[in-house]
Amino acid sequence: MKRKGSVSEDVEFTFTPLVILELAKDTPEKTTEWLIQKIKDGKHLSGAHLSIRPLEENSKVYVIGASWRRLLLGAESLGFVKEFQDGSMRVFTYNNREDYKHFTNDDSDFLTMAEKQYIIKRELENLRAVNETMVPGHPQAKLYPGKSIFRRLQTSGILIQLYPLHEPAELKKLSFIWYRQVKFSFQPLDEIQKYFGQSISLYFAFLEYFTFALFPMAVIGVPYYVFAWEDYDKYIVFATFNLVWSTIVLEVWKRWCSRLSYKWGTLTMKREFEEPRPGFHGTLGVNPATGRKEPVYPSYRRQLRIYLVSVPFVCFSLYICIVVMMIYFGMEDLVLAYNEEAQSMFSSSLLYLPSVVYALVIEIMNRIYRYAATFLTSWENHRLESSYQNHLVLKVLVFNFVNCFASLFYIAFILQDMKLLRQNLAALLITSQIINQFVESLFPYCLQKRRKKIIKQKLSTSTEEKELPLTDQVKLEGKMDTFLGTFDDYLELFQQFGYVSLFSCVYPLAAILAVLNNITEVFSDALKMCRVFKRPFSQPGSDIGVWLLAFETMGVISVMTNCALIGMSPQVKSFFQGKSIELVLLIVGVEHILLGLKFILAFAISDIPRDIRNKVARLEFESMEALKQKQMKEADEFLKKEQQKDEMRKENQVKKI
Repeated sequence: MKRKGSVSEDVEFTFTPLVILELAKDTPEKTTEWLIQKIKDGKHLSGAHLSIRPLEENSKVYVIGASWRRLLLGAESLGFVKEFQDGSMRVFTYNNREDYKHFTNDDSDFLTMAEKQYIIKRELENLRAVNETMVPGHPQAKLYPGKSIFRRLQTSGILIQLYPLHEPAELKKLSFIWYRQVKFSFQPLDEIQKYFGQSISLYFAFLEYFTFALFPMAVIGVPYYVFAWEDYDKYIVFATFNLVWSTIVLEVWKRWCSRLSYKWGTLTMKREFEEPRPGFHGTLGVNPATGRKEPVYPSYRRQLRIYLVSVPFVCFSLYICIVVMMIYFGMEDLVLAYNEEAQSMFSSSLLYLPSVVYALVIEIMNRIYRYAATFLTSWENHRLESSYQNHLVLKVLVFNFVNCFASLFYIAFILQDMKLLRQNLAALLITSQIINQFVESLFPYCLQKRRKKIIKQKLSTSTEEKELPLTDQVKLEGKMDTFLGTFDDYLELFQQFGYVSLFSCVYPLAAILAVLNNITEVFSDALKMCRVFKRPFSQPGSDIGVWLLAFETMGVISVMTNCALIGMSPQVKSFFQGKSIELVLLIVGVEHILLGLKFILAFAISDIPRDIRNKVARLEFESMEALKQKQMKEADEFLKKEQQKDEMRKENQVKKI
């Protein structure tokens, strides 16, 4: 299928351009020819059986695509789940392709462009060396049977970048309904999923859900803040509501997430066998599970690196957080003393300065630590990407929790100064939101302006409405930044969830500020995805992964925190005058009961709605029945062959007699 619109005059493409491959400019011709042949070769020759053409003559940039049949076979091997004629979601099989809804024999929308590009990526990643001992033309790039060729090309610096192409027409439609119209409406999650894949669409679904979940807190918080402005101690009602809200909100999300995942075909999608990370290194050995040769790194050496280097570094970083926090409290004391002496408007305005400066320092420390944590986690040399991500998330979450919330806990439970707690919480929340909006809104806007300037300087087409020639489009997208994932976006929501669920009872405006921030976040993140970054490869996913556990942990901490705040309220203390031990025992007992109810509620409320469970169970039953029938058919065929053999033996015996 030819690409619609203008195409480079040097090369005529007979397939839909899906993925761009760029090699280093000094890559020898021997290496290039070998790689192109590996990509073109059929599966029986250990190739990828894909189509590839140079973007221009004598160019090291290549365009990759595939035939419709090849893409369908790739969808089957990856276990894609598609809607069947009866409305159920079933694993796609090539032989039964006519039984699926919206299927046509031409290159149709049965597979989205994101799915096609993901198939190409997986096929390229699965290209493995057979008898090669090195990359031709690069003796230093060693290979061995079973080694992923593209991973070796990445680590050797031969492969510069591999990215999927944007679809200008579809991107324009998505942009218009997503962020170009300023209106109060739901996001086009299905369209986002079709264009960017499940993992990114699940992030935007969670952002939208969390924003709507904050509305009850915001509605209660505004009048509570207005009518009890100076009464910092009457927070027992709001703290009680916090307890209920933080427990229910995540349970409801799990059910909605299951519905989305089922509709998008990832809830029942089979889990892939994880290959070693590109950065994983070690001595050559054999994987006992696959029998393939791959790097082997002793587990004890990784554990030594973790416990002798990473853990001490994290502990030292936490110590620095505490030191900075104590410096902040020292600044607070100095400013308070100065204000008591001066009693001027200037001295009164200085009261907020330590909190603002401390909030800025926290954000700077968070970003510096993130780079250090990424370096350390890479140095630990984890074999699997999932293990790498889990260790990185754990490091970052522990530091961010202490860095962002330690001062709030100290003020609330050591100093017991609710006025200072409100001031500190407001400064942390507002400052972090301003910084994040600058980084995620203003900075992307500047990048977009720069991109427009490049278009006007280098291209003859001066308007955005016209589709660029493929060559110009590839050159333009090649210079765009690479999207690094949703890690920082989830981290921002995690911090926001902590501010709201832990201490918003003393600063009820926290929820409404979070809602306003998230509304602008939707537009800024949409702008980034559509106009600032290269299009990321689709990544199948059925939930938000390890982040759900992080949010649930914060929910447990919020129960304990709000119970303690309720116990510290004057209303409760008035009932236990002179009986502090009884009060502590009561609060601890109530907290344990509420935690028990929280876990019972989490167990009682199914993560998957009943109708979805029934559909999944029906599919499993039908799959088992089909497997039984297949086994029975094979057994019948085997018996028939054995009977035929017996009859032939008898006939031969009769003939001999």
